[in-house]
This record gives sequence, structure tokens and C-alpha cells, in this order.
Amino acid sequence: MTISDPIQQGIKQGWQVVNGLKVTKPLVFEADVVIIGTGAGGGIAAETLSNAGLTVLMVEEGLLRSSNDFNMDEHVAYGELYQEGGGRTTKDGAITIMQGKAVGGTTVVNWTSSFHMPEATLQYWQDQFTVAGINSSTLAPWYQYIEKRLNIGPWDVPPNANNAVLKLGCEKLGYQVASIPRNVKGCWNLGYCGTGCPTNAKQSMLVTTIPAALENNATLLYATVAQRFNWKQSQVNELICYPLKQVNGVLNKQAPITIKAKHYLIAAGAIGSPAILMRSNVPDPYRRIGLRTFLHPVTMSVAQMPQEVAGYAGAPQSIYSDHFQWPDDDQMGFKLEVPPLQPVLASVLMKKTGDALRQRMLKLPYTQVLLALLRDGFHSESQGGRVILHNDGTPILDYPLTPYIWKAVKHSLLTMAEIQFAAGAKQVFPAHIDSTLSNSWHEVKEQINRLDLVSYKTLLGSAHVMGGCGMGETPYNSVVNSQCRFHHFDNLSILDGSVFPTSIGANPQLSIYALSALQSNQLANELTKSKSNS
Repeated sequence: MTISDPIQQGIKQGWQVVNGLKVTKPLVFEADVVIIGTGAGGGIAAETLSNAGLTVLMVEEGLLRSSNDFNMDEHVAYGELYQEGGGRTTKDGAITIMQGKAVGGTTVVNWTSSFHMPEATLQYWQDQFTVAGINSSTLAPWYQYIEKRLNIGPWDVPPNANNAVLKLGCEKLGYQVASIPRNVKGCWNLGYCGTGCPTNAKQSMLVTTIPAALENNATLLYATVAQRFNWKQSQVNELICYPLKQVNGVLNKQAPITIKAKHYLIAAGAIGSPAILMRSNVPDPYRRIGLRTFLHPVTMSVAQMPQEVAGYAGAPQSIYSDHFQWPDDDQMGFKLEVPPLQPVLASVLMKKTGDALRQRMLKLPYTQVLLALLRDGFHSESQGGRVILHNDGTPILDYPLTPYIWKAVKHSLLTMAEIQFAAGAKQVFPAHIDSTLSNSWHEVKEQINRLDLVSYKTLLGSAHVMGGCGMGETPYNSVVNSQCRFHHFDNLSILDGSVFPTSIGANPQLSIYALSALQSNQLANELTKSKSNS
């Protein structure tokens, strides 16, 4: 069966798309709005603003890849569709950060899980950061709109065996468990969501809002790095970009691209957005830019099941548990989910090398894995990290690991192992370099209690980066206000996960979609009114 590629069709029909790798001389563009980043925040904003009749220009540092390019090859996908070729880590290398880098951003490679913002998170933001007007009531119509636009709804297909273990174990232990809504349409249930959807079933920005914006005569510059703003007093005057000279990230500084706009909108992600502000040396009197960047640090537990699991096939994430998300005591909560087990990804999760890794990988068809998303940012000992710049201006996240976090790591490993044995696992081991196979819940509990839970030995990863440009009504503890406007400029907004004052305790894509829809609609109304009066 032949799958049509809407991106390639659109380009043939005349979409305004510029490949930075082919730019050889300085260029100048003008627009009503320039949007930096084409992921969850930028993609929604691009459609919204272009629907309002505004001229929109999108800048994306990643490559333009589409369904004809997605062949379920992990090596190609990680190299082409992820930040730093899939090798992004925190400054000390202790946490791997899986973050998208492509037209469509992380929405192209995420696992489709779609959750509303937890009510407790929104209340915490109001109480601690004076966030105003962002609550369940104000977000409700935008959730409804986004869920219809991106076909987000319950996944009624039975979970694959990998996810079914979480469901069965939680049910046997009396823990809350439920199905995960997904943003898919006509999903083939292949399981390779993390390498780009070859059937266009995943309703990412790549196949929904970006094509819609281009149909509205928006312009897309890809393989192009937004380097810095030139500004004066309370206004941004222009954005300076550089096209990529090579795919590996070398900039062509002989061919700068200057963009002049009425309004500038950053949606480059919670590491990229603070970096642009810092490279621009914008006002930051309270040193908030890049501060309080959060990750949902992820721990994992591996089980050997008596029956075949084949975790590399079927919807990668379809079951979750929030039973431990909001504990009554002072502990860090966590959300339980399941990762897919494609071979390259699975080999990393084993936290082994040499023959030990080979032996574990031989059992991959019978291997099951649980993950825990640790909810950081809600405690004095969980302040997140800070985005800083290398000498060449590229960003990196410095993220300290506190005893408070390590306590949650241990709790999550114990919980996941208990669930796996309850679901019938033959053997379980935590993802740790010193781990061994345990044959019972009692045995693995003893093992986890004596393991040296420290950086590098313990597997820690993340696919959710939030904060760094937190919102709030007081500049001394925030970067943008509750409308996501930069406190110190009149014509600069930020619309992505970087504006979250904490992590949110859920996969963030749907929350970013809804927030971007709310704020970009308000911005569209303001800009179109101003345009008609000028």
C-alpha cells in the first residue's frame, strides 16, 4: 500500500519552504509574526496566527523529514530527528535527554501520550508563582478544540503485552490504572512512534498545523538556527539567524538571515528558548532565564516474563498509573508508564555492556519494562536545573541530583518491581549497572535496598524538558507573565514547555497545545486589531 506524503505534495504545489542548507547569501524577510520552533507550541501558534490572516514565518533548526523518510530505522531516526543525534545529556552526563529536533519538533517522535494538566499542578502555580487566569476552566475549551483538531481520544485497542503488565500488576495490587489517550488517526499499531510515523497516523504538528499554516501562505525556514535578537529599550527590532552549512550543526555565518517582524514568538523548547534569550543578552535583572528547568527524571525496571512480550510492536504507551503521583507525605510523586522496546533503545535500558548485554538482548522478546516519571519542582530540595551556554553559544542543562530525588528513585524502583512480580514476572532487575536478576519480590527488594543509587550507575533519562522561562505575575520569580509575554519587552512571547514554573506530572504535549492555543488566539486578536488600525 502506498502512503501519500502530504509534505512533499505541498512543496510541489508551491509552499514557501526554504532549506537553510541551500542558502548561500544573506537574506532578509519581513512578517507580522516570526515563530522560532515548530513543535507543540510553535506549530499550534503558526496555524492560529496564520488563520487570523497574519503573515507568519517559522524558523526551525531541525531538518524537514516526512513520511517518505520514516523507515522505522532507529539509527537513522536518532541521528536525524533528535537533539545532538540522540546524545543530549545533562552537563554531567548523568541524565540522557531525548528531545526532538525536526520540523514538527518532539511531536514527530513522541509516543502520542496526551494528558490534561493536573489540577494540583495548576493550583500550585497559582499559590507559589502568582500565575493568573490559567486554570482548568480557562483551558477547558482549548483542550476540547485541540482534542478535536488532533484526534485525541481513548485508545480502545487492547494494550500490547508490554503495557498489559502494568495494567495487570496494578489491578492485582489495587493500584489506580487507566488507558492513555493518544493523538492518532488510523493508527497501524506498528509501535515505532519514536522514529517518525511512516503512515501519517500520528497527528503531530508535521502533518496537521504546519501544513495548515503553509496553506495560509506562511513561510518555513528549516535547517536554520535562530541565533539572537537585536533589541532596543522595550522592543525587539530583528531576529538574526544562520543557516546550517552542514547537517551536523556547523553554521554558515557568511549568509546571515535577518527577520523583521511586528511580534516575535519563541517556541524552541525548554533548553533552546532560554538559550536564545541568553545569546541576545536581554534584560534579566533577577537572573531567572534558564533557571528552574525540570525533566521528569525517569527510572526503569526490567522484567523477564514467562510469555512473549514483543515490546517493540504495538502502541508504545497505552497504560498509566497515577497511584503514586500525589503522595500525602513530603515525598516526590511519580507517574508510571511503559516505554517501547525497539532494539537500540532497549539496549540502552539494560545498563550493561559486553556479553552481559548480549545475554539480556537475546531475551528481548520476553522482556518487559516499566518507567517512572518523577515529578520534580514541587519541593525545596527539587529546584530543577539551569540552562547555561557553552563558549560557542550552544546550550546545556546543569541539573543537580539531590538526596530528595534519589529517595524517589529508590521508591519508584521498589514500586515497579512489585508490580512486575504481581503481574507474573519470572525475574526482575532495576536498570542499574550493578543489578542482577532477582527471582522474587523479596529478593529484588533486598537488592534495591543495597544498590548504590548514584549517578552513572543508575539509569536516568528524560523526554520531558520544562521550565527555564517560567510564567508568573512578578518578574522577580518569573520570565514571562501569565499571557506568556516576556516581562521586559512589548513584542516578545514564549509559547512552549519552558514557561511551566515546575514540571507538570504528566506527558506535556497536550498541555502545551492547549496553552499555546489559548495564548496565540489572544495574540492573534491583538495583532489583527492593531494591523487593521494601522
